[in-house]
Amino acid sequence: MHYPLTAIYAHTYIPVMESTFAVIAEPHRRAILGMLASSERSVGELMEQLRLPQPSVSKHLKVLRDAGFVESRVEAQRRVYRLNPKPLQEVDAWLAPFRRRWSKHVDALEQHLDRMEKASPAKGRKRR
Repeated sequence: MHYPLTAIYAHTYIPVMESTFAVIAEPHRRAILGMLASSERSVGELMEQLRLPQPSVSKHLKVLRDAGFVESRVEAQRRVYRLNPKPLQEVDAWLAPFRRRWSKHVDALEQHLDRMEKASPAKGRKRR
């Protein structure tokens, strides 16, 4: 049996998420996103911090720009890039059910460790 909504999900949502994850899978692109999260940066600033040649940085910025992760503007003789949070918000929304699931497990582990610590205080275990 074929359901129309399942087809929409499989043919629209999944490829978008795969594309998003393919973009952020590359370590230099993640580093660029991290730098842009704190402030706008020029290509020169990104080159200096990443220690990559200009063509490499420009290539990564093009991929990020095409995927909608960054936006740019011209300022005098240089191009300045800033983060566009929308694609990352979509990743965050996709991760939410997983985060809720793991949060329950981490909370249960913390409670278990607290019970163990109270049951055997003489062992001198220190928790962070």
